[in-house]
Amino acid sequence: MTGGAKKPLRVIQWGTGNAGYRALRGILGHPDLELVGVHAHSEEKVGKDAAELCGLDEKTGIIATNDTQALLAMDADCVCYMAIGETRVYEALDDWLEILGSGKNVANTAVVSMVYPPFASGKLTGPLSEACAANDVSFYTSGFDPGFTGDLIPLILAAGCERVDSVRVAEVMDYSTYADPSFTGEFFGFGHPLDFKAPMFYPGAIKAGWGSVIELVADALGFELDEIHEESERVPAPESFDTDMGTIEKGMCAGVRFEVQGISNGRPVVISSHTQRLRADIAPQWERLSGDKSGYRIEIKGSPAFNCEIDLEGDDRDHNTGIVTGTAMRVVNSIPAVCAANPGVLSILDLPLYTARARS
Repeated sequence: MTGGAKKPLRVIQWGTGNAGYRALRGILGHPDLELVGVHAHSEEKVGKDAAELCGLDEKTGIIATNDTQALLAMDADCVCYMAIGETRVYEALDDWLEILGSGKNVANTAVVSMVYPPFASGKLTGPLSEACAANDVSFYTSGFDPGFTGDLIPLILAAGCERVDSVRVAEVMDYSTYADPSFTGEFFGFGHPLDFKAPMFYPGAIKAGWGSVIELVADALGFELDEIHEESERVPAPESFDTDMGTIEKGMCAGVRFEVQGISNGRPVVISSHTQRLRADIAPQWERLSGDKSGYRIEIKGSPAFNCEIDLEGDDRDHNTGIVTGTAMRVVNSIPAVCAANPGVLSILDLPLYTARARS
């Protein structure tokens, strides 16, 4: 835990991929943060200035390294950790324990089950809790989805309700401009046969990915869940076409839809739904937002009822850029609150409301 020091918090950025790129820009521009180190995994990034790694012109003097011990020896308040975690959970855990052991807080996007620690495996939360207590530091996980759109926004809307009967959050997204075929594409099975064993569709994988926000929202609202149900389907491409997600051949997967439902007394009370297409005309029978935009629909049934749609875009006016930037900044903007928090493994229920800071 870092006290109420008025000087900028010293931050190490760990990971410089899609989200890490945008986190670097966010840290460098944040009035309450100071970038002091960068961890890069790939050899071609090691030795480069942080500015070069995030598309800025003015050099920072902060040079990327893969020397973990040198970074951990630095005087820093927090590590903003955005290395891939879902396919290397226990390697990520080893990283986190080393970072926490060096007396640094961790704000991260890496393993989505940790968005709500009571949902996550004790094999993760146990060692992390011990490390936080021993070193007077905190560990926090968030993002955009799971995260911001699935927990904070519905809870803020529900704050205006006398009665909440159910909460449903739907992501409806065109993924054709998301240039991540090697991870996201493989994870969802885009471009593969419909029976391809994509990791997302292993039994229990969807629950593992989004059950955290289901349980978080249910606990915050006082729903007692009997079970968490998952369902999914995939549709083929009507003909071959090219996208930033790769070439999609006719008959291969061009759209996925899945849903996680928190069930209480035999009915769904908290639902997280995802509809993801690689072209606008794929699966016309599936859910769409107003104007065929990409974004989110949050529905609160109760008194009063809320129906909120959110569409977003990045600096290039693309929605996928906006989502990746939002994922990064949801964590970057949390750093002051995480550093000020009591030691422990945290969720949004443990932190005050935090937001962006105006820049000069």
